[in-house]
Amino acid sequence: MRIVGGTARGRPLATPRAADVIRPTADRVRETLFNVLGQRCDGLSVLDLYAGTGALGLEAVSRGASAAVLVDRGREALTLCRDNARALGFAGQVEILASDALAAIAQLGRSGRSFELVFADPPYRLQVGEAVLTALTDAKLVPEGGVVVLEVGEDEVLPERSADFTRIDQRRFGATTVCLYRAG
Repeated sequence: MRIVGGTARGRPLATPRAADVIRPTADRVRETLFNVLGQRCDGLSVLDLYAGTGALGLEAVSRGASAAVLVDRGREALTLCRDNARALGFAGQVEILASDALAAIAQLGRSGRSFELVFADPPYRLQVGEAVLTALTDAKLVPEGGVVVLEVGEDEVLPERSADFTRIDQRRFGATTVCLYRAG
């Protein structure tokens, strides 16, 4: 695994010892995703839920995001996020939260923060994509025009619309479906 664009392009990322515990987003999926989102993330505040290695949030920082919050509750994932942020020189722009993703959304909402770009790549067996959208709506974390990127398993069906979000794109990569939602 490596960063596929921006200032850290080509730099390697530390990966998990066992791929069945942490399932990093593949390089080609991230590359396609950022082609859809736009190559630059200048000045954006990014939230990476179920961060794993931190690849999505760190990719956004490499492409100009001003800050990223990486959320995971697994010990190995938190170590990978911290080590990858340091190795890329992004430690000053990255905050790492040891928390369940839905609890972190509520906590960040109470603090009044907002994020223009949110990534969520939960374990497929949980099927919590719709719950993530609902939690983001309840917490008012994504301003109008902000984008939420949800990665789910092929058997999870997400709505075209929810209270605050409208699906603007959907792509299939093998057993993975990536849905992009815009707030507003």
